[in-house]
Amino acid sequence: MPKIKHLFIALLFLMCITYSNGQNLNLTCIGSSENETETIDSIGYKKTFQDYSSIAAEVAELKKKLIRVGFIETEQLSFTKQTDSSYLAHFSIKNKYESITISHNDLVSLPILKLTGFLDKKNDLIIPIEHVESTLSFINTQMANQGNPFSSLIVTDIEKMDTKNLKGSLTVSKLNSRTIDKLVLKGYEKFPKSFIKRYLKIKTGQTFSLDKIKQKTRAFNDLPFANQKRDPEVLFSQDSTILYMYIEKSRSNTFDGFLGFGTNETTNKIEFDGYLDLNLTNNLNYGESLKLLYKSDESEQQTFDLRLKAPYIFNTPVGIDLNLNIFKRDSSFVTVTQAAKLNYQINSKHVISGGISSVQSTDLLDLPSALITDFTSNQYFINYTFTERQNYNLLFPVNFLFDISTGFGNRTYENIDEKQSNFYINTFKIFNLNDKNSIYGRISSNYLISDTYLENELPRFGGINSIRGFEENSLIANLYAVLNTEYRYKLNNSIYVHSVIDAAYFENQLANQKEKLFGFGFGFGLITKAGLFRFNYTSGKTENQKFKLSDSKIHLSLTTTF
Repeated sequence: MPKIKHLFIALLFLMCITYSNGQNLNLTCIGSSENETETIDSIGYKKTFQDYSSIAAEVAELKKKLIRVGFIETEQLSFTKQTDSSYLAHFSIKNKYESITISHNDLVSLPILKLTGFLDKKNDLIIPIEHVESTLSFINTQMANQGNPFSSLIVTDIEKMDTKNLKGSLTVSKLNSRTIDKLVLKGYEKFPKSFIKRYLKIKTGQTFSLDKIKQKTRAFNDLPFANQKRDPEVLFSQDSTILYMYIEKSRSNTFDGFLGFGTNETTNKIEFDGYLDLNLTNNLNYGESLKLLYKSDESEQQTFDLRLKAPYIFNTPVGIDLNLNIFKRDSSFVTVTQAAKLNYQINSKHVISGGISSVQSTDLLDLPSALITDFTSNQYFINYTFTERQNYNLLFPVNFLFDISTGFGNRTYENIDEKQSNFYINTFKIFNLNDKNSIYGRISSNYLISDTYLENELPRFGGINSIRGFEENSLIANLYAVLNTEYRYKLNNSIYVHSVIDAAYFENQLANQKEKLFGFGFGFGLITKAGLFRFNYTSGKTENQKFKLSDSKIHLSLTTTF
């Protein structure tokens, strides 16, 4: 029996502990009158808790709420335990104030005060009581962005204007302005310093503003050869401010193409066939780029294009672009184009430029002809480019491109000078419908304006980078416009399929020709260990022609990034 008695007592003790642990504590808050109690209830507070410390925290938070909404004279009269599970908090909230008027002084600049939206015609701040805390926080942030990161605002000399309104003054502590004294790059220490100064527009001696610095360093994501690993950090000491930026170098060199060669049976000379597309970017840690393109196709057309881009030459805001293009069509003619332009990068997305181009074309047949003949031309041109990148997308890193240029000059042949002008546009946009579906649209156009035309000066188009379904550079025109569209569906982050629907219109005054062209097909892209593999199957037709599978074109490419 004693054992049973002891077991019963132990079970009873455990039941008491379980009951006490599971017991809820209740809170009731009242005011000094029925109206005050109704106001407290309308503001709201939590009434059920698991422990005493949570109740005490809720009472303190309720007092803060009352003060924030205008009951700034709120007092907590008592906080008592009524029963084992209930507590009573007694408040006196008194009068509710609607606003506080803060007279302007020279401690805070007017432009900052205007941003709050509460500045009146007398340049005084009239702030609703419920917005005082957020407004002071906003002003403090703006002051920090102007080089005072340690400043703090306090409303002092608070007085009653009437039963609803207050007035006071602003006091600002620690108004010592901070400037950037040193820049430290982490991760990619050889990042071109000119890009920090000219591209990001960050330099020593600038007024310190962490928000503006974070905004500027987002432009790292618009660079093809570097990106930001994490947000910049700042080390403050008594007399210096050191800014740390964390950068990593990205693989930005690309290679695409195939190359074949053989001996010409007629001339016994070695001839190359295929194409090579090589882009070298930032290999000298200068931000420079070198692009080499070589094409030789079954139409006995050969293209050699070399472009060099050097940004911020001699640490100035100006960069230089040089271009050499050689085009040869069988044994008919060869055209050499040289161009040089100076560019100014407004910011990470906008570039304006201007330059000069020189063209010299030679008639290889040297036969009497009004269509192909030797000529030279010189043009001055201006250009504007807008680029918006989406580097998080490995398949489509550029979301929007707008490239437009126009030029004017003279063309000379057989001792005849003619004025000419040229207009060119190339733009595309990816409309991301969701994570998997997107629509790609591109417009490209070229318009050569002249009194007369020569066949070997007319712009050429057609092929994988123009209207698909036609041979490369097989079409010539003094005016053409091409619309490329694709519906793209991403199977995952490395595979996508797409449709091909192209349309074009061109005019060739030399042949008195005006035509509409169409191209239809499909394709897919696949990221492999070797690079991005792309396949396109397209068939082209003219307006009055039927589709023929025999006229279809297949284009394969493998772009390797290294």
